[in-house]
Amino acid sequence: MENYSYNSYTLQLQGLNVLKASIYPVYLFFLFSYLFIMVTNVGITVLIFIDKNLHQPMYLLFRNLLINDILGNSIKLPRLLLDMLRPPSERLISYYECVVQAFTTHMYGTASHTVLMIMAFDRYVAICNPLRYSTIMNDKMVMKLTVSAWGVAFVLVGILLGLTIRLNRCRTMIMNAHCDNAGLFKLSCENVFINNVYGLTFTVVLFTGSIGSMVLTYTKITVVCLTSNNRSLNSTAFKTCSTHLFVYLIMFLCGMFVIILHRFPQYSDYRKLCSILFHIVPGSLNPIIYGVQSKEMKKFFLKLFKSKNTLPLI
Repeated sequence: MENYSYNSYTLQLQGLNVLKASIYPVYLFFLFSYLFIMVTNVGITVLIFIDKNLHQPMYLLFRNLLINDILGNSIKLPRLLLDMLRPPSERLISYYECVVQAFTTHMYGTASHTVLMIMAFDRYVAICNPLRYSTIMNDKMVMKLTVSAWGVAFVLVGILLGLTIRLNRCRTMIMNAHCDNAGLFKLSCENVFINNVYGLTFTVVLFTGSIGSMVLTYTKITVVCLTSNNRSLNSTAFKTCSTHLFVYLIMFLCGMFVIILHRFPQYSDYRKLCSILFHIVPGSLNPIIYGVQSKEMKKFFLKLFKSKNTLPLI
């Protein structure tokens, strides 16, 4: 039965539908995933900050992706873990907290695209204009790219949520395990045509820009590699670009599953799970993929390991 309450500031989250026998295994999976994400992403962020060998444009831009993973998962997973231990009637959240969670959730998804777009530009300059790389990708350019990636995401998501919070609410049940824009505007009994139009436009613009930049960048990189006889250049291009492309494909596929499942209400439980995995999977794999491929990071950890083994015994 529908719960009507006009502009209530206390909302209820539907949460995950997990069998009683599976609650603790699922809970432990989410808990250890969150701990792993925090340790690896925070660790590599600190490493990039303290190790001067990693003060290169590629790693400075990659740091944005790590920060995005930290923020995105920190807003969603701790709250989800608490709600899993509560009965459905006690999964309450204030309206303002819900709006903040929805904003950060969409910022995470949007910034994942924009940050990977500026990282693609960095790889393009490195492979296609290696002699001018240090001139083009100076500190000022890195700052401009970083601000543009976060700024575009902030504006797009700000308008998205701005159109939603203007609506009056007549329901209190968020039909999801967390707050998002769709869950919030579905609380309204008003016409949400504008929200649907902007939401569709937002998705099309973001995905067109994201996919278009990747196709254009990698097409040019492929042409340069095929016409070059420089084996060192081709090897570097393969290592760095395959890493970036793999990270992008993981994020893109996870996001597409969530968007597609939104169109099928009968699969709401799968959609909820996919929306959580959209945060967990990229956040867990990004530091591993870049850590394995990076020579500088390998050298740092090898040096750290050797220094620990050579400590004098007391």
